[in-house]
Amino acid sequence: MFVDRAKIFIKAGKGGDGAVTFRRDPYVPEGGPDGGDGGDGGNVVFLADDSLRTLMDFRYKKKYQAENGQNGMKKKRFGKKGEDLVIKVPPGTMIIDEETGHLMKDLVNPGDSFVAIKGGRGGKGNVHFKNSVRQAPNFAEAGGESKERNVILEMKLIADVGLVGFPNVGKSSILSVTSNANAKVGNYHFTTIKPNLGVVELNNTSFVMADIAGLIEGASQGAGMGFYFLKHVERTRLLIHVVDVAGSEGRNPIEDFDKIMNELTAYSQFLADKPQIVAANKIDLVTDEESYKEFIDYIESKGLKVFPICAPTKEGLKPLMEEAARMLSTIEANNIEQTLEQFDFDKDDYDPEYKKVTVRRENHYYVIEGKQLNKIFRSTNFNDISSIRYLYKYIERSGAIEQLKELGLEEGDTIKINDLEFDYIDEF
Repeated sequence: MFVDRAKIFIKAGKGGDGAVTFRRDPYVPEGGPDGGDGGDGGNVVFLADDSLRTLMDFRYKKKYQAENGQNGMKKKRFGKKGEDLVIKVPPGTMIIDEETGHLMKDLVNPGDSFVAIKGGRGGKGNVHFKNSVRQAPNFAEAGGESKERNVILEMKLIADVGLVGFPNVGKSSILSVTSNANAKVGNYHFTTIKPNLGVVELNNTSFVMADIAGLIEGASQGAGMGFYFLKHVERTRLLIHVVDVAGSEGRNPIEDFDKIMNELTAYSQFLADKPQIVAANKIDLVTDEESYKEFIDYIESKGLKVFPICAPTKEGLKPLMEEAARMLSTIEANNIEQTLEQFDFDKDDYDPEYKKVTVRRENHYYVIEGKQLNKIFRSTNFNDISSIRYLYKYIERSGAIEQLKELGLEEGDTIKINDLEFDYIDEF
C-alpha cells in the first residue's frame, strides 16, 4: 500500500540530573562536593533514506521518543548523553508542525536530515554550587525537561517528469512501455490508485517519470482523488500532458486539455506554469481527421509541442521521450514550490514564558506554577535548609507571594507546588 501522509508524536530525551555527592577518600579530611553533571537528552532527528518509498511504517507506530540523559555521578563523572533517535523517511517528505501548520523541513534529497527537537540539557552537579560561604552544597540542578510535539509527515514523489491527464487516456501504458515501472494497465477509469514511478533510460541519459493519475474535473477541490495526486505534481520539473485525441470515451480532446489545465491552475498557478509537452495518444483510433487537426492547431497556438503517439505499439514514443530529456537538460532541478510558512526554530528554542510564574486559587489550595519554578523545585533537596531557602527566595522574588496575598492568602493557608503542599508562614 502506498501511504503518503501520517501523523506521529515525537519526544526528545530528558536531561540527566546533576549528582549530589561528596568525596570520601581515605586520609582526605573534610572532602568537598564532587557531584558530576547529568548528560544531555537525545535529540529527535529525521533522515531521508533512499531505500524507503512510502510512509507505511508510520501507520502502525505513532510514538517516538529519544533516550534520556544519564544522571551525573560521584567523582565529577558526567552522565552519558542520551542516544539521538533517528527517524528515517522517504526522500521528498515534508515535516510539518501540527500545532502551527508550519514547515519544519523539506527532506528532498537522500541523506538530508535535521534535528526536529533538541534533548533537554543535563543538570549541573553540586560541585558547581560550592562557594566561600556554602562549602558543602547539598543540592544539584535537575536536568532540563524534554520537548514534545505532534508532527505531520507528508510525502511528495520526486520525479523529473509527470504524466497528467484524464483517467484512461493511456498514462499507465506510456509509463509501462517506456520505463522499468510495472504499472497496472486496464480499460477502465482509475486503473492507477497510487502514483507509479519508473526510470526512463534513453541513449546516455535517464530520468524518473511518474504517472500522476486520478485527475478529473473538480480535482482541485478534492473530487475523485484530486488532492491525493495533485500534490505529487509539485515535485516534477516537466509535465507530459496526455490527451485521448480519438475521443474514444465521447469527450472532446480540446475540452479535456482545458479542463485539466483549469484544475492545475485552480490548485496552484505554479503547476500550470510548469514546462509542458502534449502527447496526442490513441492516434490509431482517430476517425475524425478534421477534429484531430483542430486539436493540433489549438495546442500549437499555445506555444506547446505536440507528439502524436500510440502507447500500445510504442509509435511516436521515442521522439516524445527524447524531447523530454532535451527539455530536462535546460530546466533547473529546484523548481519546487514551498507554500507553507517556515517553522521558526529560534523562537522555539527561546521560550518567553520560561520564567513566568502564575498563581491561582483551587478549592482550599493556593497553587503556584511555572516552567523555571518547576525545574528549581525538582532541584531542591527538602532535607537541606539552604536548598529550601533558595526555592522560597525564588518564589518571593517572582512576585508570587504578593499575587497570592491579593487572592486572599493568609498565614497558615496551604500552598501547593506540583505535588508538594506546605503551610505559608509570613516570615521564613
